[in-house]
Amino acid sequence: MKYCSNLILLLFLLINSFHLNAKPVSIGKSNLVGKGIVEFIPVGFDQTKTPSLILKEEPVSIGNVPGEWSLVPIFSTINGKANASINVPANTSLYGGGEVTGPLLRNGKTIKLWNTDSGAYGVDNGSRLYQSHPWVMGVRPDGTSFGIIFDSSWKAELTTNSDSIYFKTEGALFRMYIIDRESPQAVLKGLAELIGTIQMPPRWSLGYHQCRFSYGSEERVNEIADTMRLKKIPCDALWMDIDYMDGYRIFTFNPKTFPDPRALNDALRTKGFHSVWMIDPGAKVDENYSVYKSGTEKDVWVKTIDGAMFKGVAWPGDAAFPDYTQPRVREWWANLYKDFMAKGMDGIWNDVNEPSVGGDLQTMPYDNVHLGGGNLPKGSHLLYHNAYGRLMVEASRDGILAANPEKRPFILTRSNLLGGQRYAATWTGDNWAGWDHLKLSIPMSITLGLSGQPYSGPDIGGFLNNTTPEVFANWIGFGSLMPFARGHACAGTNNKEPWAFGPEIENSSRMALERRYRLLPYYYTLFHDAYKTGLPIMAPVFFADPSDASLRTEQQSFLVGKDMLVVPKWAENPISPKGIWEEFSLIDGDLADKYQAIIKIRGGAIIPAGKVIQNTNEKSFEPLTLIVCPDANGNASGEMYWDAGEGWAFECGEYGLYRFSATRTGNEITVKIAEKEGKTDYIGKNAVQVKVLVSGKVYQASGSLNKGIVVKL
Repeated sequence: MKYCSNLILLLFLLINSFHLNAKPVSIGKSNLVGKGIVEFIPVGFDQTKTPSLILKEEPVSIGNVPGEWSLVPIFSTINGKANASINVPANTSLYGGGEVTGPLLRNGKTIKLWNTDSGAYGVDNGSRLYQSHPWVMGVRPDGTSFGIIFDSSWKAELTTNSDSIYFKTEGALFRMYIIDRESPQAVLKGLAELIGTIQMPPRWSLGYHQCRFSYGSEERVNEIADTMRLKKIPCDALWMDIDYMDGYRIFTFNPKTFPDPRALNDALRTKGFHSVWMIDPGAKVDENYSVYKSGTEKDVWVKTIDGAMFKGVAWPGDAAFPDYTQPRVREWWANLYKDFMAKGMDGIWNDVNEPSVGGDLQTMPYDNVHLGGGNLPKGSHLLYHNAYGRLMVEASRDGILAANPEKRPFILTRSNLLGGQRYAATWTGDNWAGWDHLKLSIPMSITLGLSGQPYSGPDIGGFLNNTTPEVFANWIGFGSLMPFARGHACAGTNNKEPWAFGPEIENSSRMALERRYRLLPYYYTLFHDAYKTGLPIMAPVFFADPSDASLRTEQQSFLVGKDMLVVPKWAENPISPKGIWEEFSLIDGDLADKYQAIIKIRGGAIIPAGKVIQNTNEKSFEPLTLIVCPDANGNASGEMYWDAGEGWAFECGEYGLYRFSATRTGNEITVKIAEKEGKTDYIGKNAVQVKVLVSGKVYQASGSLNKGIVVKL
């Protein structure tokens, strides 16, 4: 490939004019590695200095770079540290960067990629959080799009100016991958080709989760479970924070407050609950503690520059930290889960894995040594810090899967790296119980979805600080419709369960969760699509029309899939996409409730819904409801994916994927199954209810989809 050397030099001088020590680095190699995907490798790139912890596998060249290709990076070094920049076409809207604070539109923003325990997002004014996603997506005025991966885990800064993107690292040269396609959705599919997708989650994980730091005893956990069922508030999972442990020793249990975790998990299961238990990376330095003793015998701990075991301050006091860069250490860590999961745990929560360590740096010294192995070289903490949580959850997933091979693992992580969605879901960390973080939670989760992580959500109600009834009710009113829905509260704050704020908020919270559970067939279908394609579940409104510039900054409302629009009740002058969007009701009274988000269905869409259930062990399809919103011609289509909700039989064809169609003839609309895939039929001859929305009116009928259901308007 030939480049215009004068233009490249000019751009380099313009972008780097304020860096007097910048030295240009030529592009040594470029390859087409996918449809509209080009790999750029600078001269001097050394994979033993910058290994890829982002890509799912090494890309393979499929040809030369197209002659008309216009997006070309400029590599440079400043005082021996690698950087890259690229000019941005005029009037391009920039998005991405993963877990970020601030607006959805990222033009003119700088973030620091250095995973940090940032309570209330207070470190560096919120410019660095718990995860690193060196990724930017650009949307041109005509809706065509591009995406850029800076394939580096080194400490870095990412600046998205309106005319250029600049990536500045504290490490060695790295590769870049640029995707250029016809739409932002196509770019995200290209991103998934490079970094992979989420794995298909267990269906119970899509339900509501209730957590606190901490429910302090088995009795309190059972009390929460019983209250949920007594009050008929749908919920699928209860969480155990660190106080279940014996002196914060990971993989142990407090003998007084959690003496029999197996019995607790069995009791929860009989009530229709799953359980999720926290495991941190730091192991207490205690010669009588089995995990520390085993790790020391096997020499698994991260070392200081002089070869001594590193000790950092964590919840248990002095702690040692596994060196997850070593394959044998990841295997050791994975094996710790065997006996732990045997006690009936359903999910695992890997927390404070930035890693969060006491001291001036709040993490390990930069020059700590990670020994590596396999395809990972020996390197400093400056290289591996941003990948520490990602390597931890990879090892955790391996161990959980080995312990329960018949089940789909569920792991939630606080820290991660671009590409780490292959191993774990995430949440947006220790937010604050206030209106600012309530509103911020929407662009945060949208941006994670635009950065390859579709499975995320905030602590509903706010983690830190006391929560007011108004904040909680408004938050659960839309938070119940986000991909991951968990209520959580910090120690020392007020109770934040759905019933904690009195009867009015309890009723509104129940209604919000009943809406989520009715929509589980739609959400499960979207999760399957994310697993197959990498597309986000929660998407920005501009996805409805990427060429509509008026939608580019909208961050109060959001799409769920492509067919459902969610508008929080508190939204002020939200900008909605053009076309037909019909508001619809899922629960009696939800349209009048002052806290429930407005939900609308796109003209031309069919959304599947189930009945209200208390947990995902119950049957959703009694009956199945199809919500139909015809387009201007009276037609609509949609689909539903369903399987056992657990296990791997779906990989062998044990699932049902239904494609529905609705066609208008005169004053009648006929709804039927247009196509079906999979060996299992979850609809059969059962009666199906159809609701057709036209100009604010609802028309309905029921019958068998095999024969077609006719709805008269």
